[in-house]
Amino acid sequence: MSSPDLAPLDHGGDLGAARKLFPGAPEPFLDLSTGINPNPYQFDGLAPEAFTRLPQPELLANLKAVVAAAYGAPSAADVVAAPGSQIVVTQLAAFAPPGRAAILGPTYAEHARAASFAGHEVVETRDADALAEAALAIVVNPNNPDGRVLSRDRLLSIAERLRRHDGLLIVDEAFMEAGPQAESLADAAGREKLAVLRSFGKFYGLPGLRLSFALASPEIARRLDAALGPWPVSGAALSIGAMALADSDWNRATRAALERGALRLDALLAEAGLSVAGGTSLFRLVETNETNEAEALFRRLGEQGVLVRSFARQPHWLRFGLPGDEADWQRLAAALQL
Repeated sequence: MSSPDLAPLDHGGDLGAARKLFPGAPEPFLDLSTGINPNPYQFDGLAPEAFTRLPQPELLANLKAVVAAAYGAPSAADVVAAPGSQIVVTQLAAFAPPGRAAILGPTYAEHARAASFAGHEVVETRDADALAEAALAIVVNPNNPDGRVLSRDRLLSIAERLRRHDGLLIVDEAFMEAGPQAESLADAAGREKLAVLRSFGKFYGLPGLRLSFALASPEIARRLDAALGPWPVSGAALSIGAMALADSDWNRATRAALERGALRLDALLAEAGLSVAGGTSLFRLVETNETNEAEALFRRLGEQGVLVRSFARQPHWLRFGLPGDEADWQRLAAALQL
């Protein structure tokens, strides 16, 4: 276990916590603790009305249509826009019959908390087949932080088994743009008892916009829309989201750039004697062998102002996000060699 003064951060990106852990570190921090694109989507021409008026219904309807086209959902009626996936998971968990919530783990910890808030008895399992016996099943696909991917066919089989006893499957595809898109369930989101989540901020590098989507049957989508209320996301999110999701040239170029970056990061980590155990093109997972090796590396990098993600329940793991510009790449390389 980590010592109290080096307790792993609950989430990536918390620079305030990092400064408390490493008060003498050089500023600015190189924050590699998140799986967020370090080269965000660039936008301009945002109308002042995006900030001075309440978000307009026609803009929300337009965004839903763009989302359906971009992700391959059956229709705009299957799309719900939300201010982040966590609020959606909390609402969806309440739609499932009371009982056991099974989460395929180890994975992102907030989903367990959301299911617990909804009154479910939460269990984490490594057995995907066990998901089908629960009232609520949650799978992160590709998984965070190890990049594990369950095939589309296997997930659809689990969804069908859940449907037979009124269970609900939530598939969080937050990192699918940086993963094998052929395994996405977005086009199956109109099926009963299935909800697919997509995150805007990670791939587009704009997490502060707080924009995400649920793809689900029209019945579930209507319930979610009602729960979220008339202005679920900001006017700026409506405009920027529609602009970015429709920019297919940027999307293709960015996927290719992220894949090159992941290969470069793998090579850099290997040069430092580190073993890459998985990940996506937005982050790489390092697994160490020796006791306290990951903690020592976390400390050594942090003292140099390089922040990576550590894990309380998996003390042999560290997750590295991609550096942004060449100066960041060189800074990471230097820190790894010390």
